Amino acid sequence: MLNEFRVGECKADLAILNGTATVYEVKSERDSLARLRKQVTAYATVFAKVYVIASESHVKAIENTVSQDVGILMLNRQHRISTLREATGTPEQTSPVAIFNLLRTQEARLVLALNGIQVPHVPNTLLHAVLREQFVKLEPACAHAGMVTVLKKTRNLLPLSNLVSQLPNSLQTAALAVPWRKVDHTRLVDAVNTPLKFAAGWA
Repeated sequence: MLNEFRVGECKADLAILNGTATVYEVKSERDSLARLRKQVTAYATVFAKVYVIASESHVKAIENTVSQDVGILMLNRQHRISTLREATGTPEQTSPVAIFNLLRTQEARLVLALNGIQVPHVPNTLLHAVLREQFVKLEPACAHAGMVTVLKKTRNLLPLSNLVSQLPNSLQTAALAVPWRKVDHTRLVDAVNTPLKFAAGWA
């Protein structure tokens, strides 16, 4: 799970890597749809599946705004999500350039290695350009598959599993979304477990 994943000028609310890459853009009833077309277009250059999660009041407008390959999920007043339209998986329509732009240097190198491409040894000042030159030659589906494989390893949230298991449900998503230092894990758990009568006295 990747929170607030930036693609170009847009920042996706949530991305899931699970065999493929799926992105979710959330639109509450208070959100404007003015940038939605631009957002889903940008996300489709990186993610095989794009979904919009929206309140009931937005659904009709979204159906008229996004293309048929974008999935639509509706959040009703009972806070339940229902699927109105499944997203079409299209990794072949992603862009190796867009994928390269969101990867770290070592991640781009690993994706190239998965595709049998070894990057020559060059000075650090030239490395980015050399990586990009090789990366843009990849087939879109291969770049996408390599990205999924690499990011599942390099941005793995498994080290947070012990912390999450000690927190109440209401804080678990926050624990996955915030970059915690290891030293702060115990402090957070201790704070959560402090009786309210004592916590009320904290300055």
